[in-house]
Amino acid sequence: MTSTTNTSTSTVYSTPNSAKIKAVRRRQEVTSKGFVYTLLIIGALVFVLPLVVMVSTSLKSYAEINSYPPTFLPNQIVPSNFVEAWNYPNTMFPRWTFNTIFIIVATVPGVVLSSSLCAYGFARLRFPGRNLWFMLVLASLMLPAQVTLIPLYILFHKLGWLNTFAPLIVPAWFGGGAINIFLMRQFFMQIPRELDEAAIIDGAGHLTIWWKIYLPLARPALISVTLLTILGIWNDFLNPFIFLSDPNNFTISLGLNLFRNYFPQLARTDYIMAISTLMVIPMIVMFLAAQRYIVSGFVTSGIKG
Repeated sequence: MTSTTNTSTSTVYSTPNSAKIKAVRRRQEVTSKGFVYTLLIIGALVFVLPLVVMVSTSLKSYAEINSYPPTFLPNQIVPSNFVEAWNYPNTMFPRWTFNTIFIIVATVPGVVLSSSLCAYGFARLRFPGRNLWFMLVLASLMLPAQVTLIPLYILFHKLGWLNTFAPLIVPAWFGGGAINIFLMRQFFMQIPRELDEAAIIDGAGHLTIWWKIYLPLARPALISVTLLTILGIWNDFLNPFIFLSDPNNFTISLGLNLFRNYFPQLARTDYIMAISTLMVIPMIVMFLAAQRYIVSGFVTSGIKG
């Protein structure tokens, strides 16, 4: 009787305390989540605001852009800005867009194949100095691109590649970039070695294992590398600016800069923002369509943000 009474008494007195503890923990959890969400919303607004301003400006009339006080949203939408900017005299936006797409199509296979092949070697092959070579590959990420511009310019000049697409395409077929090698290697390290051993027992060589086993399994990482490469080429300004001089060979980023120089005194901000919006839309659509593959590729590779 005494033990039963003590147990029931302790239960009666512990119930309010546990409820209070749960309530306090719930409030703390709600407060922490609210703080995190607030920071995320503020960060999102900071990144999205320039995009909103660009799209809004591209839809304004020239008179409204130069009016005072300035307006955040257009009073009257002018969609003709996109057509007029695209067909502006002495511009070649269709040609520049085609050049950019051509470079992407010619470069992406080289990046994917060469980076995955190098990554397979670092992940699965054993050879003297493997770790040292991989550290050197990672160390190349610390070198600014400007450091190698002069040697590359001299090399491409001697090869006769200046003002051609070769400097923008050929190097991608020899390694594919240190960050892509690192990403693919981290993904390959997650694949069980039993698959290699089973394939070797069946008589497969390393190239067969890489082609028929690792590449199909590494689809998320391959898609991530592909999308990062496309984004880098689409937004690249420095390399085309250094190696290209003929306007007929310009990419879309160089064409946009040339288009901006057409208005040295009377800036047509509406046209410039319209072309900038057209330049951004494909990348946004591509990212939204393949977002889950990008996240899966980075998370599976052990790279978590």
